[in-house]
Amino acid sequence: MTNDFAADVLICGAGAAGLTLAIEFARRGISFRLIDRLEAAVNGSRGKGIQPRTQEIFEDLGILDKLVAAGGLYPRQRSYHDDGSYTDADMGEIIQPTPAEPYHLALMVPQYVTERILRTRLAELGGQVKFGRELKGFEQDQDGVTARIAHAEREEIVRVRWLIGADGGKSFVRRSLGIDFPGTTLDTRAIVADVALSGLSGEVAHRFARDGDMSRQVWIGPLAGTDLFQIQAPVGKDAQVDLSARGLTTFLADRTGLNDVIVDTVHWASDYEMNARLADRYRVGRAFLVGDAAHVHPPTGGQGLNTSVQDAYNLGWKLAAVARGAPDRLLYSYEPERRPVAGAMLGLATKLLDAQKQGEMRRGREVRQLDIGYPLSSLSLNYTAARGHLSAGDRAPDALLQGAGGQASRLFGLFKGSHWTLLAYEAGQQTLKLYEGLHVHRIGSGGELSDEWGHFKDAYARTPGDCILIRPDGYVGAIFDADRTNEIARYLAEVGLLPIQRDYQ
Repeated sequence: MTNDFAADVLICGAGAAGLTLAIEFARRGISFRLIDRLEAAVNGSRGKGIQPRTQEIFEDLGILDKLVAAGGLYPRQRSYHDDGSYTDADMGEIIQPTPAEPYHLALMVPQYVTERILRTRLAELGGQVKFGRELKGFEQDQDGVTARIAHAEREEIVRVRWLIGADGGKSFVRRSLGIDFPGTTLDTRAIVADVALSGLSGEVAHRFARDGDMSRQVWIGPLAGTDLFQIQAPVGKDAQVDLSARGLTTFLADRTGLNDVIVDTVHWASDYEMNARLADRYRVGRAFLVGDAAHVHPPTGGQGLNTSVQDAYNLGWKLAAVARGAPDRLLYSYEPERRPVAGAMLGLATKLLDAQKQGEMRRGREVRQLDIGYPLSSLSLNYTAARGHLSAGDRAPDALLQGAGGQASRLFGLFKGSHWTLLAYEAGQQTLKLYEGLHVHRIGSGGELSDEWGHFKDAYARTPGDCILIRPDGYVGAIFDADRTNEIARYLAEVGLLPIQRDYQ
């Protein structure tokens, strides 16, 4: 078998997960092909909520400001009562930003807009999606994957080192690997449609449940950054719903009791059965699953797209490191870190769906994904006896510091990029070795950064001499004492960081 690789990685599926992976590879100089069987990008917005943790990721990828400019915050929700009155309320718990958690509310950005911005960022990095390419089959061996790709009535044989299935809930990659996808088809069908309509204010989202019948409720909300509204509603298991403009106008009249709500045009529409499923495995040999190929969620809570992006963000840096020489063992951490997260999100989304059926759904802190961590991961190591409220495996908080030159500097700004980061807190003049791909910053007396406003102390609660190693995906990898740097050398070798033959003074 020849090992003349066309690329390091073949990514099948150009949704949010596949695009995030491609950006991760592009900014690390890892060759890839990104294909999608569709002839063009989907123009709908089944996923529209971008949670705070994903906003942090998108800041790192360099697209957050564009997403904020293209979308907006969720509006308040107006719930109508049978007597004609209504009540306005926030759709989720309002949490104020802090220095440690700068993003506090979910953004609303239509999914097709999010993916368009991701494609633009990928193009800036020299990558692109090849639409109209369908994976027809593949074989693995010890060294790589040989894939058959059909396009333009011909077939191409492509040899790559790894294959990524980012190809959705009906994943061809997952089925070809023989991975079971257990779970349930929930007793809920629904419609979702992006439409232009008249007769309702675009200042709030509107929720109707006539006669208190939650099985016939409907939600109609403005899509931030557009002139469109989105319609969401449960429908009967065997119901046939006309998704044309005329059909949806009739549907809304029945659900709302209003005859002046008129759907003018349908931008995109779908009816679907809700599922809650989780793949038994995330990896077989040189093939991996990310996103909906590995887990499908009810849309309640806005977890699906976010969990998918974070899968890709987790796998991307690890696969890139192995491609550049790190031990393959690094990839063993992907499934143990990400599969439990998907399982928890499935439970949360299903619980919120049950609450929505009763008209009681309210999204709290748990949907923001800021508390996700990997404390049990093989990559999470505490080498210090000191214990603060921050441990290895936790999300690394942001903090505002002051540089020696007098300018303010955010930790997230220091983390931004594809490197690892080492924060040495009040470490004196201990010699810290330099490693390729590791940025070292001293905080405190004698360092280039000072905790002028106490934000670092509040968020990290470390003792003098502590060193905190931050992974490329923004999680704490290890905490150790500055005078015990030899203990961290093996860890750094396992993640592919090699020492440079000089010291950092």
